[in-house]
Amino acid sequence: MRLGGPVFYNGRDPEEFALAHVKKGYKAALCPDYLTIDRPEEIKAFKESLARHDIVIAEVGAWCNPLSPDKDEARRNIEYIINRLLLADALGARTCVNIVGTRYKNNWFGPSRECYEPEFFLQAVETVRYIVDTVKPKNTKYSLEMMPYCFLDSPEEYLRFLELVDREEVGIHLDLCNCINNPRLLYNNTEFIKHSFEILGKDILSIHLKDIRLNPDLTTVYLEEVIIGTGEFDYMTLMEEIAKLPEDVPCMLEHLSTEEEYDKAAESVRYYAGKAGMKI
Repeated sequence: MRLGGPVFYNGRDPEEFALAHVKKGYKAALCPDYLTIDRPEEIKAFKESLARHDIVIAEVGAWCNPLSPDKDEARRNIEYIINRLLLADALGARTCVNIVGTRYKNNWFGPSRECYEPEFFLQAVETVRYIVDTVKPKNTKYSLEMMPYCFLDSPEEYLRFLELVDREEVGIHLDLCNCINNPRLLYNNTEFIKHSFEILGKDILSIHLKDIRLNPDLTTVYLEEVIIGTGEFDYMTLMEEIAKLPEDVPCMLEHLSTEEEYDKAAESVRYYAGKAGMKI
């Protein structure tokens, strides 16, 4: 596995960007937000610097809502995703990742009843097909992150979605914590992890790493993200399953507030990976 995460480097020098990852012991990187497809020389410099240090671009984020109820916004977002997928292909990134989208109006990821309707599912399929058929990527794949607020919230639904999309340029971005939406599943997450890898393993392009716990002091269910190793997600089993994957899949830390928190999370991942006999 290739561990990675934010490195808190604020410049745009490719070699310094790569060395910031070397300093943290990371072998995978997130694409900087400022890289764009219309700067080929900068793309080339980033590819060369990262390759010198055996670091891969794990993902190019295309975070936006392609299924917005505002048709003009949806059109602009689809154009943006196409450009990000073109960038991912030029960089040779493992994936260009986004979410399915939502009908929710107040942000780009929120819940809506319509997100579980058959018409939404079919529109999501057609949108993904349109994006990859427009770009025809050769060096990367498009993927969608599992999310708690849409149909893409279980391995079965992801597999059903992939089969209907029917494009080899589309794969899986795995975030199993995003699928934990009730105490029963949380307490049974060991079996859920094993089941998910059994169903999806061969198509996994990248993985997000985080931990989750149930707040016991509230009368309604409240699940919160926490630093890896301080929650209830079975990281020993997760590392054992990642170790079975055929390639060194990038696994990226996310959603923490400070560099110190990321360092603690990375330390925990290395601990569990070591126990699983895995090289990072």
